[in-house]
Amino acid sequence: MPRCFPEDPDFTDRTAERVVWLALAEQLPAEAALFHSVAFTDENGESEADLIIGWPGAGVAVIEVKGGHVAVTGGRWLQSGATGTHQIDPVSQAQRSKHALLDYLRARTSWGGQGLKSAHLIATPYSHFPATFTSPDCKRLMLIDKDDLPTSASRVREALNAFGGTRRTPDALDIDRLIDALAVTMPTQLSLLSALAEETSHVELMTKDQSRILSMLAYQTRMVVTGGAGSGKTFLALEQARRRVRAGDRVALTCYSRGLARFFQRMTARWPKKEQPAYVGTFHGLALAWDAPAGADDDSAYWEEQLPAALQVLAGERQVADRFDSIVVDEAQDFGESWWPALEACLKDRGTGGLFVFLDEAQRVFMRHAEIPIDTPPFPLNENLRNTKRIAQTFGSLTATQMKARGKPGVPVRFVPCSAEEAVGCADDAVDGLLEEGWPAGEIALLTTHHKHPEHTHRVAMRGLEGYWDDFFVDDELFYGHVLGFKGLERGAVVLAVNGFRQAERAKEMLYVGLSRPRSLLVVCGDLDMITQVGGRGVRSRLSG
Repeated sequence: MPRCFPEDPDFTDRTAERVVWLALAEQLPAEAALFHSVAFTDENGESEADLIIGWPGAGVAVIEVKGGHVAVTGGRWLQSGATGTHQIDPVSQAQRSKHALLDYLRARTSWGGQGLKSAHLIATPYSHFPATFTSPDCKRLMLIDKDDLPTSASRVREALNAFGGTRRTPDALDIDRLIDALAVTMPTQLSLLSALAEETSHVELMTKDQSRILSMLAYQTRMVVTGGAGSGKTFLALEQARRRVRAGDRVALTCYSRGLARFFQRMTARWPKKEQPAYVGTFHGLALAWDAPAGADDDSAYWEEQLPAALQVLAGERQVADRFDSIVVDEAQDFGESWWPALEACLKDRGTGGLFVFLDEAQRVFMRHAEIPIDTPPFPLNENLRNTKRIAQTFGSLTATQMKARGKPGVPVRFVPCSAEEAVGCADDAVDGLLEEGWPAGEIALLTTHHKHPEHTHRVAMRGLEGYWDDFFVDDELFYGHVLGFKGLERGAVVLAVNGFRQAERAKEMLYVGLSRPRSLLVVCGDLDMITQVGGRGVRSRLSG
């Protein structure tokens, strides 16, 4: 068996590539190297080599794999499958990937890979081509069809001999150098960053598409939108605030969490002045901005009852022009019973003023239960747009609402078994591993479920809460946080240290929040039995593989 990179590729939605990979992995000699899904970006654009083979004594081959039924009709390559028939150009794709590989080796290595015998091939594991097949851009020897799979390695060698010309045949040292150039950089420069960018772009496009919901509800002056983690609620809250400002309203955009409020402030600051809400921040911050008396951070009565009551009084004393035509609330499940009358008092017209509420009941981690003063039935969001399918499936059983996962398949969720006491240390090690793999620090968050990470505590002490949350938006800064403060936020990769739970009655909701924060990669460190007690066997089965 050859040296394989990665050792266990993710073939989700790539069944044809898996078939060819397995055939080659069985037939290639141990000194050869087999690579899956290597992406390149250069001045000519982006390309991806489905399979690359480095074979001492033979050459370097790039294989483009096409599933479904593939045929050449009238000089056109056609591929048929569940979505119909469409024209493809596998030969150009294979050529482009081969040249991108050679250009990469020339530009990025001192060795350069220059003069090595190379060839490109097409693999069609579900289609047959006759022995007499030929086309101007593809000889039969360049094809591996379903009948060739048992001898696919021999087909590769024959193609290298036929089309490699007089260039040098690589030796074992050449292939070791190829491995050094590709296997070390593939997770970082070639595969990881391009996949992360693709997944992020995919999420952004789907989330923006959600704005059609606001168009459907354009004539509603009061509405409740419910949806699970990753359904795009926060984007819709932002967009609704912008739309109401455009319509001429004086708008407040508010929430409970300081982190989410800071995110709102930074996002709306990028908008044109004429689209910015009159107030963006926390519910309590509005009361303080309207001159409510300050209180102690550890005085729960002050925050839960006294400050909301003060806001209600202050709102009644202000000029009508200073109050709001519309108020948009995100993560509304965090709001207490006494907060809603205070909010309504901030409207110019308590009876007809706009009140637009976005919430997820499964993220009710603060044990506040309140009736929202809106009589119309909620509008449900039933699609997960943010997370990869593997991540969404991991936390899907923690909510009563079944969400359709529309993200990319994604890489497997990683689980590091350890005790709750060891979870933070294991999470630190996991972060170090991600950085070594090439993950940008600014795409990683380390979250805890009980005691804060020491670095979290240190940063708050050094920077204050406002400075601490500003650090979240620094592109190259690793973020340390707690699941309670991270609702509504996300990162490309999240390392979740399940280091216990302060309150058992909130544990399930806190686990749900932590598992749902990453877009692309989830790493969980903790005791599997304890996690099972909180999350059930559905979560256990996903983490234990």
